[in-house]
Amino acid sequence: MLAERRHQLILRALRSGGPAAVTDLSEQLGVSPATIRRDLVKLEEDGLLTRVHGGAVADEGDQPFAEVAEVRVAEKDAIAAHAAAMIEDGQSVLLDIGTTAFRLARQLHGRRLTVITSNLVVYEELADDEGIELVLLGGMVRREYRSLVGFLTEDNLRQLHADWLFLGTSGVRPGGQVMDTTVVEVPVKRAMIKAGEKVVLLADAAKFPGTGMAKVCGPDDLDVVVTNAPVDAATRSSLEEAGVEVVVAGKVQA
Repeated sequence: MLAERRHQLILRALRSGGPAAVTDLSEQLGVSPATIRRDLVKLEEDGLLTRVHGGAVADEGDQPFAEVAEVRVAEKDAIAAHAAAMIEDGQSVLLDIGTTAFRLARQLHGRRLTVITSNLVVYEELADDEGIELVLLGGMVRREYRSLVGFLTEDNLRQLHADWLFLGTSGVRPGGQVMDTTVVEVPVKRAMIKAGEKVVLLADAAKFPGTGMAKVCGPDDLDVVVTNAPVDAATRSSLEEAGVEVVVAGKVQA
């Protein structure tokens, strides 16, 4: 059995039945315990599960907006403050879904900007700010995640161009790949990248490597990464090689 197929079956077993022991997975898949252990190490590196004594448990994956909004607020605010300082009045800004983009929106009050978004919480935050031209993308509503997705969202983005895209992520791999936990969001993020003149990834320290099974883009699609802590050496090297500027708490690393 190919490793990729084993990985799919391991994740399916964990998500359907909860924690699983190495011995049980070995019997189910007909391979040695040593092979299963290697598979679990790889899947943990990819942010798809957590190894525990004798086995593994699946990571929770994409969490509802309300839960994530209460996590690492100070870190997200530090990232948002730096991102807001990059924007000049009169420019157009495309904001991705997620809680860090929402924290950035809160920094934009009183500015003269055009803000484009599929993030319903960003829309609600800026709806009454008369200095901001607000463009809400169409699409299917994902209520728990407060976002709009689907072909309507993607089609809207093909008709637009923004000076800045501020992109969120579930995780960044050592090779610089930007990941997401939800496949349905990936086409929208890719359409946003095409619509943005400058692409800025907003990623707090927990996103290295974070989680995610779906690749959004590689480092070549990014211009800047704004984070709140030093990036690990392997990821920093990959970003540097792609010419990406890494900004940490106001200090330029690359």
